[in-house]
Amino acid sequence: MATTEANIILQANTQSTVEPVRPLVNFPPSIWGDRFLSFSLDNAQLEAHGKAMDWLKEQLRRLILNTAIDSNEKLSLIYSIYRLGLTYLFSKDIDSQLDKLFDYLKVQSYHDADLYTLSIHFKVFRHFGYRFSCDVFNKFKDCSSGEFKEDIAMDVRGLISFYESAQLRITGESILDEAIEFTKTRLKTIEKTLQPGTLARQVKHVLEGPYNRGHPMLDARQYLVHFEKEISRFDSLLTLAKVHFNYLQLLQKDELRIISKWWKDTDLQVKMPYVRDRVPELYVWILAMFLEPCYSQARIITTKILLLVLVLRDTYDAYATIEEARLLTSAINRWDMINAMSQLPAYIKPFYETVLNEYAEFNKLQPQQGTPSSNILDASKKAFQELARSYHQRVEWRHGEEVPSFKEYMKIGLPCSTYGLLCKSALIGMGKIVTQEALAWYGSDPKIISATELIGRIEADVAYVKFKRERGPSATSVDAYMKAFMVSENVAVKAVNEMVKNAWNDLNEGCLKPTEVPMDLLTPIVNLARMNNVVYRYDDGFTYPENTFKEYITLLFFVPVPM
Repeated sequence: MATTEANIILQANTQSTVEPVRPLVNFPPSIWGDRFLSFSLDNAQLEAHGKAMDWLKEQLRRLILNTAIDSNEKLSLIYSIYRLGLTYLFSKDIDSQLDKLFDYLKVQSYHDADLYTLSIHFKVFRHFGYRFSCDVFNKFKDCSSGEFKEDIAMDVRGLISFYESAQLRITGESILDEAIEFTKTRLKTIEKTLQPGTLARQVKHVLEGPYNRGHPMLDARQYLVHFEKEISRFDSLLTLAKVHFNYLQLLQKDELRIISKWWKDTDLQVKMPYVRDRVPELYVWILAMFLEPCYSQARIITTKILLLVLVLRDTYDAYATIEEARLLTSAINRWDMINAMSQLPAYIKPFYETVLNEYAEFNKLQPQQGTPSSNILDASKKAFQELARSYHQRVEWRHGEEVPSFKEYMKIGLPCSTYGLLCKSALIGMGKIVTQEALAWYGSDPKIISATELIGRIEADVAYVKFKRERGPSATSVDAYMKAFMVSENVAVKAVNEMVKNAWNDLNEGCLKPTEVPMDLLTPIVNLARMNNVVYRYDDGFTYPENTFKEYITLLFFVPVPM
């Protein structure tokens, strides 16, 4: 290992009389400037929201536990609570109710149920980890043709809910594979015929992306708008949802202020101006992992790490020469402030120093963990080093104008999604739930994390190809697949998208009981996978945030919910 690093340093330090050729990319500047630095938390308003929530929570808890409410009504209530991001407030109460209902309701119970009701039941039980059989949907197929009955196409609300249910499929559930195509085709046709109104907005919204492929906080806000009629059936739910959103908005703006100040104090944006300035965008990305107030520290730490990752990536992709990339990789592998620092180009040194100092600061936090913080930090540090090596390998491929084999690409590409690093880094601030057993599970390369990495990598690659490679030439999974199997770009895109579908099946399967670790640890992993559809829905929404992230950030942080 030492010999290899010495060779890298020697090779990188070989002097050249030729001016360095840099892969410069001109990224758009931040559209936010220092707006979040000036935010001041109104503690009186926060306290008022908190008190209002306490009373409303008690009213809603009584409703959840009310034995006089029939199963359809109760599951509809729980479904809306889930969609509004309120589950964590009632988790024990909901679990106890679902245990009873799951034992009580059998396939035979749904003989007379309509498509909408049945789909709501399916979504609730699947979201909470119950192995609710998809066989209940067989009643909507024609026995002779094996096709779905055309009369269900008249039930627009049912089609929307069925389409969303099908996204929760696992491998082998062919009826749900068929349901996705059937419902999507019918909804596209229906969309053209609907008059402007609530139903038209609901159809448009689900076709843009089903909720379990969206940002949980954004979806909660949009669900509040598009499904207010369903929510308002329950007296206290609508009011609680509005107060809760405004409460979280205050807390999250303060977190964003803390992160923005930290980023400005590092001075890295000034010292390394080629890096994309995307502080609020990255915070929104991490907010998708978990919205609960108790994970505030985890959000702040993970966003800081993601900002450092962005510097790392843009240095490799958009500025460093091949020699500088080799030196940077060697230094990160060594993780040594004294000896490794001296080998680095001057412009990289402030970044390297910041990385090592921040990890040292994280170690001082001493959160109330179930596992020693040093063990968790070590897992994050090793993932950061692996990410640097993977970024470096992509640079070597680009420098040598090489398209690797598909197997080689995926080995390097999965860490490059950054999702493995983010999953492990989030543990730093998650508290006692992170036991030694949980950390060992994270280190065992579980299928659910590999699936999230695959989704993150391939969907980014497909977007890169789709949007005409705006960042210059680079090998992608699409290129590697084309080379390996000698197929066209269209065929390759279709093939890798099929891999994404299978990965989603694995994610869904991994969240069904019994799970290997608590759902509070699985949910952030799944939520990361959801973000790709949010970011790349229309274009590279992260690099060019004007058309996507600007709307999201405005909605989340500048527009309170009217009471």
